[in-house]
Amino acid sequence: MTIVVYTTIISFVNLRSKPAHPPASLEERVFLAMLKTADALGQQAEQLTRTAELTGTQYNVLRILRGAGPEGLACRAIADRMITHDPDITRLLDRLEKQGWITRERQKDDRRVVKARMTARGLELLKPLDQPMRNLHKRQFRHMAGGRLKALYDLLEQIRPAKRE
Repeated sequence: MTIVVYTTIISFVNLRSKPAHPPASLEERVFLAMLKTADALGQQAEQLTRTAELTGTQYNVLRILRGAGPEGLACRAIADRMITHDPDITRLLDRLEKQGWITRERQKDDRRVVKARMTARGLELLKPLDQPMRNLHKRQFRHMAGGRLKALYDLLEQIRPAKRE
């Protein structure tokens, strides 16, 4: 009987004692929720890009270059448009060029600038991913009404720091 009472009292005291870490602030909880959500959504997209033997980063660069059109983009401009920072954009472009998905050319008017452009092979690689990626994004956000989705987008745009030029 004494052991049961003692155990019950200790359990009750432990329940009422302060946790080892204070509860996270709302800002910290929002920050962590955003990171976890971005990771979960990103992993789903990465699974899709893997079907074309592309990493998410490679897919991102190829989409950026496709959007740039035949003029292409300088390495710095590609890096600025990337979703996630890649400190070694040159090596990433080396791999894409080796696969025949892009070409690079040093500019004659400014030898410091190297422009990358999509090849026909790179365009063909992306084409079969377009509709499945759109479908994935529809599924990822299907539980949200259009107005709430727009509000979420506006809030995320407001949170993201402006890029320094």
